[in-house]
Amino acid sequence: MDRARRKVLRGKVKSDKMNKTVVVHIERLKTHPLYGKVIKRFTRVYADNPDNLAHMGDEVEVMETRPLSRLKRFRVVKILQGTK
Repeated sequence: MDRARRKVLRGKVKSDKMNKTVVVHIERLKTHPLYGKVIKRFTRVYADNPDNLAHMGDEVEVMETRPLSRLKRFRVVKILQGTK
C-alpha cells in the first residue's frame, strides 16, 4: 500500500557498462517561458538492474526506492521494449 506513492518513470537505457546498474535517460518536454517553444530536457538516473536484463537502447520503467548506493535511487521494474 505504501508503494503506490513511489514515482514510476519511463526512460531509455543509455549505458549498461556497470554490473547490476544501468543509466536511464528520462525525457520530459518543457515550454520555454518567453518564446513558448517546446524543449526536450533529460534527467539521468542510475537504476538497479540486479539480473543484468536491461541493455543499452531498451525502453524501461523505473521505480523510486530507498538509497541502494551513493548514486542509485531507482530500480528497473520492467523492460517495455527490448533491443535484443
